[in-house]
Order: sequence, then structure tokens, then C-alpha cells
Amino acid sequence: MSAARRHLTTVSEADAAVGAPADADALLVEVAKGDAAAFAALYDMMSPQVYGVVRRVLRDPAQSEEVAQDVLVEVWRTAPRFDRSRGTARSWVLTIAHRRAVDRVRSEQASRDREDRVGRESAERPFDAVADQVEQSLETEQVRAALDALTDVQREAIELAYYGGNTYREVAALLEAPVGTVKTRMRDGLIRLRDAMGVTA
Repeated sequence: MSAARRHLTTVSEADAAVGAPADADALLVEVAKGDAAAFAALYDMMSPQVYGVVRRVLRDPAQSEEVAQDVLVEVWRTAPRFDRSRGTARSWVLTIAHRRAVDRVRSEQASRDREDRVGRESAERPFDAVADQVEQSLETEQVRAALDALTDVQREAIELAYYGGNTYREVAALLEAPVGTVKTRMRDGLIRLRDAMGVTA
């Protein structure tokens, strides 16, 4: 998070300490006016607490560091929205931290759900029927020509699976890609093969 602080402030730590307000509420009011020295002081005061809140939600240290940095950037950008009559600066900042952490959890879950959905769809017809018919004639010139029409990533995934006899997971490991991504590439490639060969699903 120190990189974000260096990026957002143009004053030294000594400058930040001179004449800086002592409490978070007063500091945030000054930050809202664009006071970089006040932000440096607020950063030092709040960053450990922000990280702690985020870490309790995410648990992963690297992700927590990233999200905590985003929170402090948001504090700098949105400080004018702080209203002292509605609560303390500390609660305002930590509410942002908690919301950001929860958003990250939801984003990660949505990504996993998409990959799971792609995996389920790729296992359903009509793609299995297409795959069976394509596999039976992979050595023909027609399939070779159809393979040439695929994108490189589609062709590589299909060749590893059908020529190499690898499973989805083995192909994913060989390509260093998520299983869901590999399934999507193969599904899309098989659709194009079907169309190129005139295979009826």
C-alpha cells in the first residue's frame, strides 16, 4: 500500500505531521479539500484498520492488500461525501472497506459460478453428439481443413483432447488455463467444426 501513498501524496512524512489535525474526522474534512498532507496522516492512521477489516472478510493476504489499497484510493476520491453529522470518519472509512471486501467476494463467487456453468453446458448435448462424430473422423482431410479454420487456442485445445487423448483437466494443465476456459474453447471450436463439416447435432 505504500506505493499508493507515494502516488497520491506529494508531501513528505515530516510535512504531513506539521500542523496536521489530530483526529480522523478533522483529517477527513481536510482531505475533502484536497489536502495531501492530511491524507498522508489519515493514511497512516487508518490503513492498518482498513487492512484488518478487509483481511477478516477475504482472508487472502495478497487480495486483502490490493483491496485495502483500493479503499484508500476511494477515500481520497470521495472524501467530499463524508458527512460528520451522520457518523465518524473511522466508521465511514471502515464501511467502505467492508463493502469493497464483500464486493470482491461476490465477484470471485460470480466468476466461479460462470466457470461452473460453462462446464455444465459443455457436458450437455448437442456438443457431446458433435464431439462423438468429430472424433470418429479426425483423420480426414475435411476435419483437417476445418481445424485450420479454427483459432489457434481452439485448435490447440481440441487437438490435445482428441489427438492427445487428454481430459479437460489435463488439457487445462498443459495450457495453463482454467478448466472452464478450456471447455469454452473446445465447445466453441466444436461448434465451428460442426458447421464446417455439415455435421447435424
